[in-house]
This record gives sequence, C-alpha cells and structure tokens, in this order.
Amino acid sequence: MEARATVAGATAIKRAGRLACALALFLSWAVASTMPAAAQCTAKNTAFLPGEKVSYELMFNWKFIWIKVGTAELTTDTANYQGKPGYRFLLKSLTSKRADFFFKMRDTLTCYVSNRLEPLYFCKAAEEGKRHTMDEAWFSYVNGKSHVKQQRTWYKPARETNHMEYTAEDGCIFDMLSILGQARSWRAEDYKVGDKIHFPMATGRRVEQQTLIYRGIENVEAKDDKTYRCLVFSFVEYDKKGEEKEVITFFISDDDNHLPIRLDMYLSFGSAKAFFSGVEGNRYPLESVVE
Repeated sequence: MEARATVAGATAIKRAGRLACALALFLSWAVASTMPAAAQCTAKNTAFLPGEKVSYELMFNWKFIWIKVGTAELTTDTANYQGKPGYRFLLKSLTSKRADFFFKMRDTLTCYVSNRLEPLYFCKAAEEGKRHTMDEAWFSYVNGKSHVKQQRTWYKPARETNHMEYTAEDGCIFDMLSILGQARSWRAEDYKVGDKIHFPMATGRRVEQQTLIYRGIENVEAKDDKTYRCLVFSFVEYDKKGEEKEVITFFISDDDNHLPIRLDMYLSFGSAKAFFSGVEGNRYPLESVVE
C-alpha cells in the first residue's frame, strides 16, 4: 500500500499544474453562468469588496487514495493600471513542500480591471516542474470593438516568444479572472436546467469559445466543515462528431457572493478536486450555508 501511495503521489503532483489551471478556469466559468446574452464590457460591482481572500485545497484521487497536492488563494484589492484606477485579482496556486519532491508547481495569475470592471491586463506566470512560461494579454477598446494582444514568453526551455492579436466583432473578450470579477455581479434567476451558456475567453495564447450547461441545485460539503447550497454547472467539450464530453463539474454558492465551492475535474488517470476552505472579507453573509 505504501508503494502504491508513493506512485499515486508522484502522478498526482504531475497533474497539479493542470488542476491549478483548471481552478482558474473554474473560477471564471463558474460565475460566467450569470452572464446575460449580450454582455457589456463594463459593469457595476455589487458582489465583492477590496481585501476579499478566498482559499482552496487541491486534491487528487488515484483509485481509492485521496492526496492533498497543494493550495490556492484568490485575493482582490484596489489597484492602478497605467493611470486607470480599478481592481487587481490575484490567484496563487502552489504545491506543498512534500509535493515539491515529486513536482514543483508555482502558478500566479494576475488581472487588472477598471472601476467599471472592463479587462485591462492579464498575466499567467507558470513554473511547473522544469517548465517556466508567462502568458500575457493586453486589452483595448476602439470604435466599440474589443481587441486583445497576447503573447507567450518561454523562459525554461528558452524559445521564441509567440504573439497573437484578436478583435471581437460583437461583444467583449474576457480573461480567466476579469470574467470572474464582472460576472459575480450578474444574476442567474432565468436559467433552467439544461440551458447552455457560451462566451469568449483570452487565455494569453488564444481566444477560445467556452460552453457551460446548468445542471440544477445540490448541497456540497467544503473543507471548512460546512455544507453549502450550490448551483451546479458543467464545462463540456465536443468531439468531431459533435458528441458532448463533460470535462469539469463545479458548484457555486447560491447566495450574493457567488463563491466557487468545489470543482470536480475528470482525468484519464483519475479525478481531481479543488475544495473551498475559507473566505475573509466577503461582502455578504454566506446565506447558502445549510444548517
């Protein structure tokens, strides 16, 4: 059993980078479910306050063994980007010291938005094993259209920097964290089980169209020893035949905070989860807690 646990630990940590990235996407997909059909590039913040800090535990399952591989923390503060006052969202994911023995992971996602929550800049600095990269996205708005310039810089191994530009003919382009900040202030009362939501996202390398499906409401246990009433959504992909494949299931607190409570990610070798473990500085009471 001990030998199997060691192998499971090594495999789990090698997937920690994927889990951390999925957590970032989870945070954005989760609240994007509240996005209206024609999203505006600006919105009024009614969901969060500067100083909010949300914590998560990253876990991996190999057969019947659950292994904690790291932690993640999302913080929100006031900030100034190129003279524009607004907010900074910062998501840090890292493996534990014990996990570093198998695979060291240090991922930092940074996003700046204006006071009206329009995306201005996004960066993902990823140190995963022997690989070290930085993905960046710069947003601009001309003649009513959203434009993004993106690039990936390779530090280890050293490679040529990749560049890409994209202009949206209609609507807005968001990144993993700016969509979180804006969508948390939107409402989702009109959605029915089975409804699909589509939206574009800049990852720092490309702009991708995402698909979410609303599944309903479920009670979920978190790592803070509480149970939350959650909205359940699925992120799905489609194969060449158009058949649907569920990639991630996630659970969002059914209150005005719209906090991601748990993520379930399906891998070829097992499953991974991100568990909500606590929040500080939340704007509203956690009314989704089930007594």
